[in-house]
Amino acid sequence: MAHPEAGFPTWVDLGTSDLTAATAFYTGLFGWTANVSPDEQYGGYTIFTLDGAPVAGAGPLFAAGQPVTWSSYFADPDADATADRVEAAGGKVLVAPFDVGDQGRMAAFLDPAGAPFSVWQAGTMPGAELFDAPGALTWTELLTRDVDGSVAFYGAVFGWEPEHSVMSYGPYTVWRLGGRPVAAMKPMLGPDWPTDLPAHWLSYFQVADCDAAVATATGLGGSVATPATDFEFGRFAGLRDPQGSLFAVLQGG
Repeated sequence: MAHPEAGFPTWVDLGTSDLTAATAFYTGLFGWTANVSPDEQYGGYTIFTLDGAPVAGAGPLFAAGQPVTWSSYFADPDADATADRVEAAGGKVLVAPFDVGDQGRMAAFLDPAGAPFSVWQAGTMPGAELFDAPGALTWTELLTRDVDGSVAFYGAVFGWEPEHSVMSYGPYTVWRLGGRPVAAMKPMLGPDWPTDLPAHWLSYFQVADCDAAVATATGLGGSVATPATDFEFGRFAGLRDPQGSLFAVLQGG
């Protein structure tokens, strides 16, 4: 899909403590080309492209204590109205809607369980223009300890409808919008999940070979958070870049 519809993932970007090192890591891992904004007000914000199509972004940290992390953005025709729905549903507005030049309008939120997410109201910048291809975003997943609360919250904010199932590794929920899968949710329940791991959204990037991607990532200074594992839809691994940002790679089945 070239331009995601409202409520679907549209962009991911990385907030990092070392933009130069992160750029070297991800261009080496995914074959991305880095395009640094010449506008000083954006602090070196970088748009990564693959075969000329924007796939992700990265920028420096702007506040003390800001975590290094990948952020998920969902397409939104009216960021201000969404901010109102977020607050009405029990979430929190972290960054009120604001214009990013003529490129679009964004806002950042916390869901009631503490997972951050953002919305993007497209202007001249539509968001990512390549999905579901090696090196591009292919899946977006919420990890949380509050399944019922998350179902209610995201249903109220985006109109998502849950489809609950049990996978080989436990309970799993796929959210649908207009009958199509849009994102998923995995409960962080049981001893395998560190108690200090907060609720978060996880970005999956497609790869042609999961094990080769893991080897490349570790060779570039990254680390393995979840070893390469087979499941119903393919083979995936959880990784951390050299600055500690968590992401996943997925080889489709």
